[in-house]
Amino acid sequence: MTLTREEIVAVYAAGVEAVIAVIEPLQALVAAQQAQIALLSARVKALEDQARTTSRTSSKPPSSDGYRRRVRSLRQRSGKKPGGQPGHEGHALRLVDDPDQVLTHSPAVCGRCQASLAAVPATGYERRQVVDLPPLQLVVCEHRAEEKTCPVCQTPTKGAFPAGVITTVQYGVGIKALAVYLLTYHLLPYARTSTLLGDRFGQAPAKDSLQTAVETCAEGLADVEAQIKEALAQAEVLHNDETGVRVQGKLQWVHVASTAQLTHYGVHPKRGSAATAAIGILPAFAGTSMHDGWAAYRQYGCRHALCNAHHLRELTAIEEHDKQPWATKMKDLLREIKKYVETAQAGGQRGIADAVGAAFVARYQAILAEGYAANPPPPPPPAGPKKRGRPKQSKARNLLDRLSTDWQEVLAFMTDWRVPFDNNLAERDLRMIKVQQKVSGCFRSTAGAEAFCRLRGYLSTLKKQGQQVLPALQSVFGGQPLMPDLAAG
Repeated sequence: MTLTREEIVAVYAAGVEAVIAVIEPLQALVAAQQAQIALLSARVKALEDQARTTSRTSSKPPSSDGYRRRVRSLRQRSGKKPGGQPGHEGHALRLVDDPDQVLTHSPAVCGRCQASLAAVPATGYERRQVVDLPPLQLVVCEHRAEEKTCPVCQTPTKGAFPAGVITTVQYGVGIKALAVYLLTYHLLPYARTSTLLGDRFGQAPAKDSLQTAVETCAEGLADVEAQIKEALAQAEVLHNDETGVRVQGKLQWVHVASTAQLTHYGVHPKRGSAATAAIGILPAFAGTSMHDGWAAYRQYGCRHALCNAHHLRELTAIEEHDKQPWATKMKDLLREIKKYVETAQAGGQRGIADAVGAAFVARYQAILAEGYAANPPPPPPPAGPKKRGRPKQSKARNLLDRLSTDWQEVLAFMTDWRVPFDNNLAERDLRMIKVQQKVSGCFRSTAGAEAFCRLRGYLSTLKKQGQQVLPALQSVFGGQPLMPDLAAG
């Protein structure tokens, strides 16, 4: 709405009421435009933040960064030299005292005068050894159940085949264990696993045979999985996380519960409390749950600790995108506390002094106050019907609220030295689940997803404890699964 100079003069001459009649619609129009500008500005900022978001400033995986320039890591320099550290025993090849084969290479003639050395005895030798694979081939073992006729009653009786020998021709424990090892530990697709075995041994198991091997092995680990879950429920600190997977084309969730020695994966259609209740570990857990703040974990009465790797990434986004100094100060403080705790632990201390802890908390609260000053609450919503939920806030304000409300959980690593600084253990445990999805796309059945999770949890547990996974898989097919050390959790 625009008025010419003559129209403005005419309105002014008509008196106060005429001026009011013109100004009031203009005020309403300006207010509506301001609201629209604020809305569009917020949308522009949200889109800019989304475009600038990387794995360094959010929980997005590194693969989502695309082909852009690799971002600088949040990791700090350790001060250590590259390579093996002092005390590392190394894994270089060494000479063995009893080689499987010895080949002697004698000189035929003198290297100087060319005289024959055929009848000259050796005065010494130099040893060199080559470590290699023997020729790989399948071994066919034939079982014959003899039939005998009783000389007394003339009844024919046939001998019994060993347990597991159920068909005329079948694959044995060794090749089935190797197939499951390739499928679930090295994440090869079924077709490539069949091709690899065919190229190496001359026999390429069909996909159905491979699938049956996976299902049989998973069934044999049902009791082991139950005992791992019970041991995890008794742990002092439990790492929890979840990630999405595709099962029969639909989004489901793999939930991990793990310690430094034990791992369990559970797949469920839901991400929240229905899944954790069905899996059954957290409802029975009484220690400290380390997680990223997902609401489903908070409903349980155990203690909680929040992952500070998430906080560092979010603070980095605020530091770089919004140029707010308080975010840099909070990052530096969290890292300072972490370094103090690590140094104190290395020095044999058993806890942080009250005065030191109080000083850290005071600095923490002062930085929060600075952050709130830089991020005031959003203006009250305009008059009209109220929208459901809380008013939308900036990412910085949301982070401040979390750091303020849950400050004891953020600093749990400072007060309880059993609690780690971050939840990287659970994130590492989930990484191979994402790799499997990239390789194979999705699980074709819920049963297949559950079998994979059970096997992967068992193999992850064995690797954490330094066990050899291939012999362990053979023990499962033999009916006596190798039991991991459940007390190590």
